[in-house]
Amino acid sequence: MKLVSYIREGHDQLAFLVDGLLYDCDLVHPELPNSMNMFLNFWEDMYPLALQVDGAIKSGRINQENGVPLDSVEMLAPVPFPTSCRDGYAFRQHVAAARRNRKVEMIPEFDQYPVFYFTNHHSIQGPGEIKCMPDHFEKLDFELEAAIVICKPGRNLRAEEADRYIGGLMIMNDMSARRLQMEEMLLNLGPAKGKDFATVIGPCLVTLDELESFEIPCKEGHTGKSWNLPMKCRVNGVQVSEGNLGDMDWTFAEIVERCSYGADIHPGDIIGSGTVGTGCFLELNGTGKLNDPDYQEQWLQEGDTVEMEIEGIGILQNSIVREESEFSILSRKKQV
Repeated sequence: MKLVSYIREGHDQLAFLVDGLLYDCDLVHPELPNSMNMFLNFWEDMYPLALQVDGAIKSGRINQENGVPLDSVEMLAPVPFPTSCRDGYAFRQHVAAARRNRKVEMIPEFDQYPVFYFTNHHSIQGPGEIKCMPDHFEKLDFELEAAIVICKPGRNLRAEEADRYIGGLMIMNDMSARRLQMEEMLLNLGPAKGKDFATVIGPCLVTLDELESFEIPCKEGHTGKSWNLPMKCRVNGVQVSEGNLGDMDWTFAEIVERCSYGADIHPGDIIGSGTVGTGCFLELNGTGKLNDPDYQEQWLQEGDTVEMEIEGIGILQNSIVREESEFSILSRKKQV
C-alpha cells in the first residue's frame, strides 16, 4: 500500500497511490480518515480497512474515475506534520569512509550500539523547492537515506518486537550545509544550523506489506527486518550515488529499540536510516581528494535538481532555490 499526502482545498489530504492515480481515502471509504496524522493515530483500526480498500482499487472494484493524476496535485511530505524527527547512523560503509577521509580510525562504538540525533521536525517537507539561505550554499549537500514512521505508541521496546511499530518506509534526503555543520561540530554538541533548514521525505509512505517480496535477512548478529532495495541519487540527471537499503548494519528495529529506551515514541515520529555508503558529496569529495589531490569538489548549487530513487518506493525530486535574502550568520561570528 502506498499513501500520499497532498494539498486539497488548502488542507492536507491523504490518498492511496495506485498506478499514478490518487484516491482520496475518505472519499473511497467513509470510515477512513482524510489525513495521515489521523491514520497513524488510529492505526490498529485503519490499517486493516485500508488494506482492503487498496486491494479493491488494484482489482478494479473501485472505478478509476475516482482517481486524480499524481502529476496534477501539489504533493506534501507523506507525513506532513511529524511529531518528531530523529536520524540514525546505520551504514558502516559511510561511517568508515567518512572517518578514513578525515584520517582517523574507525570508532569501535559504532558496532556496539546504534546512535541517532534529533533534527527539526518543523522543517520536514516533500517534493518541490528547497529554499536555502546564503550560508547554506557554503558546501550544500544531499544525503541519500530511507526513513520510517512510527504507527503505534510505545516505550522500552525490544528490537524483536519493534518492527510492529513501523508504519512504512519513505525516501529521506537529509539536507546538510556542511560549513555550518563542520564549525558547530567543533563544539561537540551535535548538528544544528547545518541541518535544521530542510529535511525531505517522500514521495509516498510504503507500508511493509508492499515490501514483503524485498525482505532479506539482516546482518549477522542483528535483529529486525531488512530489505533488498537499490538506492540512487541523481543531480541534474547525472547519477552521483548508489547503494542498497540492505546494506544497513543496524536495523530500524534496533534503532527503535534505542529510541524508545526510557522514552515514549509516538505515532508520527520519523526516524531516518543515516546516509548510505557514497550517499553524499561530503563522502564522495573526501574519497576523491584522498585518491587525487587535484580532485575538484562538487556541492549543490542554486538551480540544481536532486532526484533520489529507492526501488519499491519511488522517486523523490527537489530543486534548489535561493531565498530572497543576503543575511549571513557566518558574517556575524565574533572575532578572537
